[in-house]
Amino acid sequence: MWAVALMLGILSCRDNKRAAVKNNAAGADSSSATSKARFKDLKFDNTKDLSCGMPLTAGVEDTVHYKGKLYGFCSKECKDAFLKDPASYLAKNK
Repeated sequence: MWAVALMLGILSCRDNKRAAVKNNAAGADSSSATSKARFKDLKFDNTKDLSCGMPLTAGVEDTVHYKGKLYGFCSKECKDAFLKDPASYLAKNK
């Protein structure tokens, strides 16, 4: 079951990134650029999105504090998936 959720998360991340690229190409303001600026000075306790595995260097769109640590995510959907069962995502990514 978690494999299906992982695949859906990966596809969601890719769709979000494609939409951001399309908006940038059209000259539209991108929340992605604002997010990168907003999160650039933060020190995350992860280097990859815990839900889909995307490197945070590709961009951080959302964050969550969990048990005293700050985690970054490539999308709200990935953060929401993590919040459903944080312990299992953290165990998989050790």
